[in-house]
Amino acid sequence: MGRKEIEKAVETLLEPCLEKEGIELVDVEYVRERDWILRIFIDKEGGVDLNDCQHISEEAGALLDEKDLIAGNYLLEVSSPGIDRILKKDKDFRRFAGSDVDVKLYAPLNGRKELKNFTARLDGLTEDGKIRLTYNDTEELIIDKDKMSQMRLHFSF
Repeated sequence: MGRKEIEKAVETLLEPCLEKEGIELVDVEYVRERDWILRIFIDKEGGVDLNDCQHISEEAGALLDEKDLIAGNYLLEVSSPGIDRILKKDKDFRRFAGSDVDVKLYAPLNGRKELKNFTARLDGLTEDGKIRLTYNDTEELIIDKDKMSQMRLHFSF
């Protein structure tokens, strides 16, 4: 099973269990750094704390061991998505509509260099599932999800 398939399988396995506990599965990453790491990002109303992360780590670890989805050794990390959380799912684009976001595209939008990595206001989704943004408080941008490398909530000091 490849990296993306593992991430999807872990998400499918854990999401129902977490929802029962009132915890949202924000994202799953399976990456190779020094070792293989399975990162699970969770959130809940009011935010998660260390006890939530420890509890979910224990439950997820037991469930993953039981189902034996991942061949070989890996480290399991459970954490909050942070203040600059990644937005990937349709529910994220709806929930954080009105928020400023940092957008990274694979290629400049409409050939405009300034529209490759930029900050804009997220306005939600179009009826056909594209991302709607407002750039520089005036310009509406519509972006296909497959053109986007990453979108994060914008954090300014």
